[in-house]
Amino acid sequence: MFAWFTSLADWLVYDCFGLSNQTQVGQAIHFFVEDVSKIFALLIVMIYSIAWLRASLNIERVRGYLAGKPKLVGYGLGSGFGAITPFCSCSSIPVFLGFTSAGIPIGITMAFLLTSPLINEVAILLLFSLLGFEITLLYVLTGIGIGIIGGALLDLLKAERWLQPLAAKAYAMGRESSQQTSQAMPESTAISWQQRHQFAKAETSEIFGRVWKWVIIGVGLGAALHGFVPAGWLEANLGDGQWWSVPLAVLMGIPLYANATGVIPVMESLLVQGVPLGTTLAFCMSTVAASFPEFVMLKQVMQWRLLAILFSLLLVSFTIMGWVLNLV
Repeated sequence: MFAWFTSLADWLVYDCFGLSNQTQVGQAIHFFVEDVSKIFALLIVMIYSIAWLRASLNIERVRGYLAGKPKLVGYGLGSGFGAITPFCSCSSIPVFLGFTSAGIPIGITMAFLLTSPLINEVAILLLFSLLGFEITLLYVLTGIGIGIIGGALLDLLKAERWLQPLAAKAYAMGRESSQQTSQAMPESTAISWQQRHQFAKAETSEIFGRVWKWVIIGVGLGAALHGFVPAGWLEANLGDGQWWSVPLAVLMGIPLYANATGVIPVMESLLVQGVPLGTTLAFCMSTVAASFPEFVMLKQVMQWRLLAILFSLLLVSFTIMGWVLNLV
């Protein structure tokens, strides 16, 4: 299937543009054309297909379901829901406020918030198509694990005391309401195929419109690494998995911002250049979930102390994860 995109890039870059596959420019542009066309096609097909299947997913129902679960179960469910809901860190904030207003324990809500920007179904499908099943599974399990452990730790620290007044008030009111009355879960309603199509069409348009530019940026960076970084340079400097390379990769990712979809082509290029898997994943996760722009947005609902704890938790988690993966 994917050979078609290689043939398209060959025809466009080498035949139409007349570039040579022996030059850095030719290789970089070929990489760009092949990956952009492949990712755009996958995005349109897969977003529509998955949106059609999840058209009946009701966030209110999810919220009501989580509100009645024990914390230990809730951490896993919160992290799991974060993985299957297509939210970036920005759009996760309104859902975060909705969860707090329902009185859901803060650790479960944080498990959702930690996992949501790291993992989504589009990123999983792209990662699988580019890098295979094993790396995809490893990435997903790592992201969910970070959400579960982070949520449990923040519950132990009673992180709700460091919410901004708006979020703290919503949380207090939600807890009081949940103690006084049992929340009825919204009834699910059957929807027709036409309604599913309309939902999937709108979801495809909305998500594609939000992520296409990050695909261009991500593939552009990947093409630059692929075509212009001297062969063997990254492998010679980072390929041995030196202990300092992982925290350095994490710190390098902080000033950047990309969602999980846009960072995958960069991940592919780093691995092709010989950067170890742990170092690569640490960099990409830092870019997606620990960037400065994300924390500016989270300041709307969290005080500085909670932001600092969350930031440190992510950096330590990514570093340890990178070290462990480089060892194995």
